[in-house]
Parts: sequence; structure tokens; C-alpha cells
Amino acid sequence: MNMFKSLLVPLLAFVGVSALASGEETYKAVCASCHANRVANAPQVGDKAKWAPLIAEGQVILTAHGYVGVRAMPPKGGKPDLSVAGFAEALNYMVNQSGGNWKTPGNTMLKDIEAEIARRQKGKRD
Repeated sequence: MNMFKSLLVPLLAFVGVSALASGEETYKAVCASCHANRVANAPQVGDKAKWAPLIAEGQVILTAHGYVGVRAMPPKGGKPDLSVAGFAEALNYMVNQSGGNWKTPGNTMLKDIEAEIARRQKGKRD
């Protein structure tokens, strides 16, 4: 069963996640393949020590940088059609399972995230 699950999760990431998917659903379909399986040094959900410095970067910065891709993480977690809002919800789920207390970003924060994404894309760095 574990072998089936390990093959199914990445497949779901590319087949599609509903635009209305919850953060947890997006996490399971897209993010868990790395953030639950110790792939490429991805911080594991629930590991408060690994997540603490990331959470300290703040919601706008961490969301934008993750969305663009950082270190071994591909842009949008490897799901090319994942929206900023969908990515933000999945990240919120992971952060809130790992010691944080983030809320769904409103329109103002989404604009701030998109502005940071644009800055990051112009001068991409890890």
C-alpha cells in the first residue's frame, strides 16, 4: 500500500488539483511527495525546529519565494498551473501543522505576495 500511495501522490499533482481544493488537499496532492517523504531536504510537516526559521521570514516572503522556487524546490511545488492563492493555502496548512498560526491571505496580502513574486523573478536567488 505504501508503494501505491508513493506513486499516487505525485501522479495526482500532475493530473490536477481543483481550483477549490483546500490547503490540506493541495498539500496531499502536490506538496506531500517531498514535505512528507524527506526528499531533497524539504522541511517535513510537523518539524517545528525546521519550520521555525522559515515561518519567521513571514507569510508574504515565504509564500512568494516558495511559489517561485527555492533551493531544490521547483516553482509552484512542481505543479505549473497552481495559483498563488492555492499555493498559499497549501503553505498555510503546512505552517499551521508545524508551529505557525497563519491565516488565509486576503486581497491585500495576495497583492503583496504577487509583488514579491515579481521582485523574486527579476533577481532570482536562493
